[in-house]
Amino acid sequence: MAAVVTRRFGEETLQFIGKKVAVETSDNKVYNGTLVGIDDKLDVVLDNVEGHGILKMILNGAFVKEIRLMEKPFDFKALSDRLSRVFPGLVKIREDVGAIIVMDKIKVTQFGVEEGSGLAADRVKTIYDDFMKETKK
Repeated sequence: MAAVVTRRFGEETLQFIGKKVAVETSDNKVYNGTLVGIDDKLDVVLDNVEGHGILKMILNGAFVKEIRLMEKPFDFKALSDRLSRVFPGLVKIREDVGAIIVMDKIKVTQFGVEEGSGLAADRVKTIYDDFMKETKK
């Protein structure tokens, strides 16, 4: 059971990578920036830290009180559901790597189709593009 909980925590944490976060420390300081790295001890690497004149910083996890996601995470589930309508039984969400795998050969991330070619990959790209247009509204 502990392994499942740990894995799930890791999957959830990965959704924060590359996103704007607010990190509050045990001394009540708040740092806003882009989360570029985190480990199991909650050691955090922030990029483009706002308002402190800091380009990049590492915070010791022992002092991290809270990490808040400041932007909506990419909805892998909704895109996966849409892809499954066209590719039933051939779509797998891999939150551990931040991707959806279609037909075991097409890799889709929040940025689009990153691996795969051919007609199926073109169809996945069209579905992804439509999904992104609709979610931006």
